[in-house]
Amino acid sequence: MGCLVSTPEDEGGNRRKSGNIGEVAVFVPGLRIPKSIDFSQSLGDSLSKSLVERLSALRTRIVVMAAQEVPKATKPKRKTATQHGGSSFSDLLQALEDYLPVLLGLVKDGNNLKDRVHFAWINQEDDAEVTVMASAWYEVLSVLHLMAMLCLSEANALLLPKMASDGYQQKASEEGKRASVDIFLKAAGYLDCAIRHVLPQIPPETRSELPIDLTERVLRALCMQALGQCVDIQLGMAIDSPKATLAVKRRLACEMVKYWKQAQDDITHFSSLSFSNGWGQKHWLFVKWKYLEAKAAAYYYHGLILDEGNTEKSHGMAVAALQAAEEFLKEGKKTCENFNATIPTSRSPYLSGSMKYLSEKIPKDTASKVRINRDLYSHERIIETAPTLPDFALALKPDDYQLPPVDPSWNKDDGNQKKD
Repeated sequence: MGCLVSTPEDEGGNRRKSGNIGEVAVFVPGLRIPKSIDFSQSLGDSLSKSLVERLSALRTRIVVMAAQEVPKATKPKRKTATQHGGSSFSDLLQALEDYLPVLLGLVKDGNNLKDRVHFAWINQEDDAEVTVMASAWYEVLSVLHLMAMLCLSEANALLLPKMASDGYQQKASEEGKRASVDIFLKAAGYLDCAIRHVLPQIPPETRSELPIDLTERVLRALCMQALGQCVDIQLGMAIDSPKATLAVKRRLACEMVKYWKQAQDDITHFSSLSFSNGWGQKHWLFVKWKYLEAKAAAYYYHGLILDEGNTEKSHGMAVAALQAAEEFLKEGKKTCENFNATIPTSRSPYLSGSMKYLSEKIPKDTASKVRINRDLYSHERIIETAPTLPDFALALKPDDYQLPPVDPSWNKDDGNQKKD
């Protein structure tokens, strides 16, 4: 199985072009787009002309659309409408979904075509970084990755603040938040399918040559990121709901911690190897920032529940938890600043959702509880170590995405294939 990987001339520099990517609600690293290839050269003597032409047409459509639409994800100020009423991202996603069933014919059992075609993809932010592999499974993996990244880009556009009717306050729309939940789960489903069903099909020696964006740990980090951001939206909805109890909010926050912890563990694996600067470093900082915010939320709600106890010990533990929440909140703000300052530079949207509420409540409630406990007890009781967070099973799972069946056109073409 052949593989050619070309890398940027400046091995020690940023992997991608620097610049400013504007406001970021959902960080989207690793935008990769396909380069044109000639199917007839590799498959002309093995498949019918009509099937070769169909593969070429479907992939060429993606190449053209991706070149036009993917760069818009760099600064997604708003959803881009098309003449058909949908979004440009949705149209490209549909083109990828149309291509997959025909592409999967190259890897169907019984043929010898999966290593015939040299598929080429480039990093959209750096034309010098091209990965070419003679592997149809590499092409499937790249397609699923792009589908997931388009979903994350769409979620980012939905979650960026819009001007409110009063003309002053900016906030993400409630409709956009609800829609983004389904989009995050869809992105996680594509990534989960790639990890469980596509990567195992690629031999280990070839897998070691995959670009970092397509390695198992980075794919899993992105999957956990999608689920973590989904729970963050759910927590914001719970905060806005008068029916949601503290226990419900604490559980959501604690689950969010676990998703971001897994994402951080996976992304940190590469931080010292290939993410020393640029977009990889920025991705690591984004995950770290969100992990700290999640811990701030979890310790805050854990502290409020502990404070409902009637003992000096429970009140002391509550104060320790709230103080931990405040420290994580402060550290998260510093990490956010580092994230935005890292090239490509960015801006954070106006606070909204769970963090708008928590950034105000955590310092206020922490100061209040500390003062009350000092007044209640004759001495200042300080617990240096924050209490352990409850361990809840993760409720949110990726969409159960399955690779589509091979397109029926391959059944008609079986007789035209030449066996080696």
